Amino acid sequence: MTDIQIKRIYEAVNPEDGYRVLVDRIWPRGVAKARAGVDLWLKEAAPSTVLRHWFNHDPLHWKEFKSRYFRELDGKPDIVSSLIKKAEMNRLTLLFSAKDLEFNQAAALKEYLIGKSRPKES
Repeated sequence: MTDIQIKRIYEAVNPEDGYRVLVDRIWPRGVAKARAGVDLWLKEAAPSTVLRHWFNHDPLHWKEFKSRYFRELDGKPDIVSSLIKKAEMNRLTLLFSAKDLEFNQAAALKEYLIGKSRPKES
């Protein structure tokens, strides 16, 4: 079973976070690397710069953003597989810096990973 949560990087580090992965392409402003408690900064899991700019955290673009982002993730099976494995071994916390708690790349990535980790029906 996968255990994935999302959290803003500006929130306090908690031992219950498990393995903490920052999924932003750019390091968050005002966050010291030494105090961030990030186990892995996985820029490659973030949406492309073009897609990020297009989305601009507009809820009206959410459905299309996820569709485009999921296609990008489909082209990164090694990254996806490694994140799913981490979530199967321990809690995986996807960290993001966006202010919007609902419409952000970490929420989309969580949805994608959970969808990919479900057993295939035969």
